[in-house]
Amino acid sequence: MELDYLKIKKLLKKKFIVLFVTTFTWTFFNNFAEATILNNGHKEVIDHVWQIVYRDFLDSSGKFQKSNWIKLRKDFLSKTYSDSNEAYDAIRDMLSNLDDSYTRFLEPKEFNQMKIDTSGELTGVGIQIVKDKESDELIIVSPIEGTPAYEAGIKAKDKILSIDDIPTEGMNIEDAVRLIRGKKGTKVKLEILRGSKSFLKVLLRQKIEIKSVVSKVNQTKNGLLIGYLRIKQFNANASRETRDAIKDLEAKQVAGYVLDLRSNPGGLLESSIDISRHFINKGIIVSTVSKDGLKEIKRGNGQALTKKPLVVLVNEGSASASEIVSGAIKDNKRGKLVGKKTFGKGLVQSMRTLVDGSGLTVTVAKYLTPNGTDINESGIVPDIEVKMNINPILEKEIGTRRDNQYRAGEKELINIIKSKNQISQFNPETKNLKAFLEINKKNRVFSLN
Repeated sequence: MELDYLKIKKLLKKKFIVLFVTTFTWTFFNNFAEATILNNGHKEVIDHVWQIVYRDFLDSSGKFQKSNWIKLRKDFLSKTYSDSNEAYDAIRDMLSNLDDSYTRFLEPKEFNQMKIDTSGELTGVGIQIVKDKESDELIIVSPIEGTPAYEAGIKAKDKILSIDDIPTEGMNIEDAVRLIRGKKGTKVKLEILRGSKSFLKVLLRQKIEIKSVVSKVNQTKNGLLIGYLRIKQFNANASRETRDAIKDLEAKQVAGYVLDLRSNPGGLLESSIDISRHFINKGIIVSTVSKDGLKEIKRGNGQALTKKPLVVLVNEGSASASEIVSGAIKDNKRGKLVGKKTFGKGLVQSMRTLVDGSGLTVTVAKYLTPNGTDINESGIVPDIEVKMNINPILEKEIGTRRDNQYRAGEKELINIIKSKNQISQFNPETKNLKAFLEINKKNRVFSLN
């Protein structure tokens, strides 16, 4: 899915992936209309944003002070705004005081596009970008597989120096999005900095329809059937598509699964929870903590679709919802993680509709893995660290033995399957102690009770 203008630390703090709360909160001020009737209509949306932040904002930096925020309200509402553009600029200026790149204002068209994005339909060139708070640079988090940016060889951590010859120095994400987006069939020229080298890429804008989940059966050299499952984004369709894929793979009697979450920038919170429940029968999946310290715990619901061995592939572009699933599987010892350390985005945003049809994504909570780990800006370290191929591989080679990380994941999965089969062959009712010791020696499992 493309969220050109957002998604997925210092990039790793250089992030901007948005992990949305799917149950929107409409409780803050049922009588909002009466509470915010102002003489200037443009001030109403400013005050609406202010009220949301005052009530619900979770400060991850430790710098937010309500007294200063109250003073800001007086300052901003004392001014006169001649049109919506002036009001919108004021809102962005006000939000810049939060030191939180995830809490963002979106004009009506942008907000509508975001809602389309999370539904699985979008247009553009297929990149997610973030603004580095320290260097003020626009950084590409990840190109979306199968899109113009992906096909052109754009990579995670590439920096955008200019858009159609307009320098991006000092440019905010909203302005960058306006320049990158455009009519289907038109082109946009990006100047990219990778390492110390810069180059130009001309991309054709397209309507991008991306299926969230791709699945297939891979056969190992010794005949084992492996269910390969790649989730590209956690949109509204991802849970259903994952469920259908697992059922299909179970019917084909796969021996285990490789779940590929590489370069998946995240998406909907509930989608990540549902998908975790497809693999985890019981146990904590994730806990969210609000600004008031209220903790909500999500657990397995006893309806896992498979209990077969599992390996999860992750990399630097696996963020947010991907990290919820990865953390749940790792902490519950449900499977092994293979690849590179994940992005490190442990904050939850809620998407709010404002009085004039514009929108706000506001940080409302942080999430913890089942073991209580806060992975924000630190990421999740895989059990087995493996680099991706030095030379890029073709899209069709992802999830095959030409894919270094997949190959390592498949090898680990085979070891897990063999280990489980050997243990299941031991019959504790007999006196075959020698066989038991040989099995555990081979697997290097020793226990003295």
